[in-house]
Amino acid sequence: MKTIRNLATATAIMLGTAGLASAQTLNFAYDADPVSLDPHEQLSGGTLQLSHMVFDPLVRWNKDLGFDGRLAESWDRVDDTTVRFNLRKGVKFHSGDEMKAEDVVYTIERLKNSPDFKGIFSGWASATAVDDYTVEVKTDGPSPLVLHTATYVFPMDKDFYTEGGDEVVKHGNSFASSNVSGTGPFTIAEREQGVKVVFERNPDYWDTNSPGNVQTAVLTPIKEAPTRVAALLAGDVDFIAPVPPTDLERIEADENVNLVTMTGTRIITLQLNQKRHEALADPKVRQAIVHAINNEGIVEKIMKGFGTAAAQQSPEGYVGYNPDLTPRFDVAKAKALMEEAGYADGFEATMMCPNNRYVNDYKICEAAAAMLAKINIKIDLTTMPKAQYWPKFDERAADIMMIGWHADTEDSANFNEFLTMTPNADTGKGQYNSGNYSNAKVDELTMASLTETDPAKRAEMLQEVEKILYDDAAYVPLHWQDLAWAARKGVDIEPVLNVMNFPYLGDLVISE
Repeated sequence: MKTIRNLATATAIMLGTAGLASAQTLNFAYDADPVSLDPHEQLSGGTLQLSHMVFDPLVRWNKDLGFDGRLAESWDRVDDTTVRFNLRKGVKFHSGDEMKAEDVVYTIERLKNSPDFKGIFSGWASATAVDDYTVEVKTDGPSPLVLHTATYVFPMDKDFYTEGGDEVVKHGNSFASSNVSGTGPFTIAEREQGVKVVFERNPDYWDTNSPGNVQTAVLTPIKEAPTRVAALLAGDVDFIAPVPPTDLERIEADENVNLVTMTGTRIITLQLNQKRHEALADPKVRQAIVHAINNEGIVEKIMKGFGTAAAQQSPEGYVGYNPDLTPRFDVAKAKALMEEAGYADGFEATMMCPNNRYVNDYKICEAAAAMLAKINIKIDLTTMPKAQYWPKFDERAADIMMIGWHADTEDSANFNEFLTMTPNADTGKGQYNSGNYSNAKVDELTMASLTETDPAKRAEMLQEVEKILYDDAAYVPLHWQDLAWAARKGVDIEPVLNVMNFPYLGDLVISE
């Protein structure tokens, strides 16, 4: 408790001084700060949000889910397996070094060796510096997702990192986890983990066309949603995310604040560890669990309607979305399935969930545990901040674990690559499959979809995968989480927001 009080005091001091800042200072609050400054240590929303502030990608998503050139000025498809990226000239890293093709190649090789990112880049057979400003990428077969993948290449300063020590260390203390030299609109002036991160405008930023006028941005992590909302409404911070569903009406009614909402594509799930718990290896037990959890009720009561109950990973509009799959809450059927499986008297299981990563995450887990009690599954639930949760997730430390996922490539196959393919440390596939689910057909179809360029055939493959996962009850689909952000009037957040939830704060304009 002492630690919590100290952090709360530090936050109060930070908020108390926020109002003294100039008009071009942005004080913003997220539910947590990034766990590391290494852009390759953890594949997470927090890491990618940070990357868009202190680095720049080769290309980035726009609001229409198309691609805008960033450090890649243009690109050319040479043949079915070769794409050349033409780099901008004169771009400087924070160290003062000029960004060149060798930095991009270095970054891609580092991504291919990152435990979290290697799965995304496993199809990139090679990256070669043709000259100082041209990088040639070859894939191991025809690929429809080269540009999608290129949005995750944030070129790193090769000389800076190799001199300091460039090892990717999960949850460790490496040079890259606490030092940064990117090309982005901001540098990091100060960082106190769990208390604040201070960003300063990069005076040598290459994008002179950016409308952004924020000179200093101060991130204060505020875990508790009511405290975060109160800070905004009191004028202590200028911008917050996420906005809890319980406060949407309150914020919308405040004339000094703007609320921006967007239908989301992040699936929230519970994974069932088939290797850790014998009962969870039985598909009838997994089916029973899926039938026992009222995900439509969770959306209505806990999420206040701010989400869409799910029966699969792919949201509507994604190529793998299967319209035949629907939520299936049915307690009577769940009890019958438990009896058929020989577990009428139930069993005990452990569950771990974060309490500051997804909207209402721990409340959702509490509700799921109560629902499972109705079919005699007694849950021992532990919740914790995400900084502590992710190492436990990597350990597969509980029988049931929560994971949310936004498809990194805005494509259905990405869900499968990370969440449901057979875990493989060498390839990175199944990196976030804490349930240890394994189905050869799912693996086969997913891999085939990564080289299939016929849209109709890809859709058929990926929709078949969703049906297999549904029938197997490979995991518990809960809902797709909607998105909400709020800012005081004069902080024009709407143009810099997107469905990926990577606010492009380098382009943010504060008008008053």
